[in-house]
Amino acid sequence: MEDSFQQLIDLWVDVKQFLREFWTYISHNLRFSFFKFETSKRFFATSLYRQRGRMARKFMHTGMATLAAIGMIIAPVIAKEFPGRSVNPWEVTASSAVLSATSDDPNLETEVSEKTRDKTYEYTVQSGDTVASIAQKFGVSEDTIRWQNNLKSKNSIKEGQVLQILPVTGVSHKVVKGDTVYSIAKKYDSSAQSIVDFPYNTFTNDETFELAIGQTVVVPDGVMPEEVLWSPVARVKQLTPDAGTVVASGNFVWPASGTITQRFAWYHKGVDIANPSAPSVLAADSGTVMVAGWPDNSGYGNRVIINHGNGYVTLYAHLQSIYVVAGQTVARGAAVGKMGSTGRSTGTHLHFEVILNGTYLNPLNVLR
Repeated sequence: MEDSFQQLIDLWVDVKQFLREFWTYISHNLRFSFFKFETSKRFFATSLYRQRGRMARKFMHTGMATLAAIGMIIAPVIAKEFPGRSVNPWEVTASSAVLSATSDDPNLETEVSEKTRDKTYEYTVQSGDTVASIAQKFGVSEDTIRWQNNLKSKNSIKEGQVLQILPVTGVSHKVVKGDTVYSIAKKYDSSAQSIVDFPYNTFTNDETFELAIGQTVVVPDGVMPEEVLWSPVARVKQLTPDAGTVVASGNFVWPASGTITQRFAWYHKGVDIANPSAPSVLAADSGTVMVAGWPDNSGYGNRVIINHGNGYVTLYAHLQSIYVVAGQTVARGAAVGKMGSTGRSTGTHLHFEVILNGTYLNPLNVLR
């Protein structure tokens, strides 16, 4: 019995010794393999780092060539997969006709893109064109084309002549020393605010609207000094009726009295009413005040936004004082603030917008 027990003990000692030696052997080999792997990896990475970029072009060209070869091989197979198609793309003969960029078709005419024009466009006069038809095509006045191209008369254009067309009705002005948005506006009988609001006019300082000598600015609705207009109707200045006393279309009253210095345009979603006496601004219709203040530090400055509950929303911007608070209900003709020049503004005026179900309307169509 004692011999058997001693044999078991000896066997256990041998097993332990074997396991210890076996683990030592495995650990040594694993550690040696790991070090060899790390050394190889470090050597390979160092080689790539030293030659980084040298093989990039070869890899790219090889890859593109491989893709092209694969495409050529599988193209006939793919072509046969389409129902009713059994055309080998490599057997299709090319047309012998040569496409030309020009055409002798007399019925063809230039179509002006509906995309907003952000710069002066060059237009080649075609047969049958007149200054009036070109002006209508581009949505500018005849005088705008006249001044930009130094035309002497309406009949002075000829076929093939290249005309410069401004993006909006008005004039372009090259800035000289001493020019400011105010002096330029005064020179061309426009408003400084319209120059600032035109989105493609840039300034060296957006806070003071400083201009750089030599740059060209567009003066919307500007007119050349001492010129007899070809289209004088477009330059009639309109005065609003006394605010709160005249109701247009049975729904809205004029929000303020003054001079309309800037009208509705694609880049100007409302009308500007200027009055140096800074009168009170009235609610155009009854409703609930949505915004009252300057919540986002944007160009609108202090503003009041009124929801009229029937799909209409009106906005009153650049106020120097606000008389209402958000959530307050106001009656039509009630004073909501005082006209001012806060935000992106060049002088005391009201910027007034009318929105119907998210669409900006021309306020003059509502207030008339």
